[in-house]
Amino acid sequence: MTIDRRDLLAGLACVGGLGLAEWLRPRTPVVLMPAGGKLTNLVPQQLGPWSQGREGDIVVPRTEGSLASRLYGDQLARIYYRADQADLPMMLSIAYGTRQSDSLQLHRPEVCYPAVGFAVGPARGFALDLGGMQVPVVALTATSRDRIEDVVYWTRMGRRFPRSEAEQREMRFANAIEGLVPDGALVRASAIRAKPDVPVFGQVEAFLQALAGSLGRDGRKVLLAAE
Repeated sequence: MTIDRRDLLAGLACVGGLGLAEWLRPRTPVVLMPAGGKLTNLVPQQLGPWSQGREGDIVVPRTEGSLASRLYGDQLARIYYRADQADLPMMLSIAYGTRQSDSLQLHRPEVCYPAVGFAVGPARGFALDLGGMQVPVVALTATSRDRIEDVVYWTRMGRRFPRSEAEQREMRFANAIEGLVPDGALVRASAIRAKPDVPVFGQVEAFLQALAGSLGRDGRKVLLAAE
């Protein structure tokens, strides 16, 4: 029995493909959340001049088997107030997932806001100084019939900070090449404009800087990948 050269090359290509797939299979978990850690304990109730509202932590409904329950191991939602800016409460939302793979990836505001009826304007990426770290963040405006909300957020995937879905895919591939299975976090702060034509991005950025400056060691590690 003779073996056709093309069949041999095809077979070698298949074997090579299997070898590459095996080589790219992530093996080493990168989990920055301490054992037994919870977001509610890592994020202080006082962030500089902002204080958590009397309503306490907002309960995020969780349905077993839902997308959110598969994406996130822990979530935190709070409203903070500043005495001299009583008409501009800050909404803080944090989601943490222990495994950020192709099927379990962070859910970005560009997707979730339109899903609940908001129109989202162009996203703007820049580096924000958070406690001495230059963190890549994204700013955008979400608009509905009765509100305009300015949003600033960042995503952490292991020790990387993707600012777009394309960067997220590239970083997942880079993690796979390194054999890493990283955890991840999405940190989002936003405020509703009191005047439709007056953006409040500056205040939201200042709030996030206060958040970063108020975190303890574990909080900085989980949210900012800081050692």
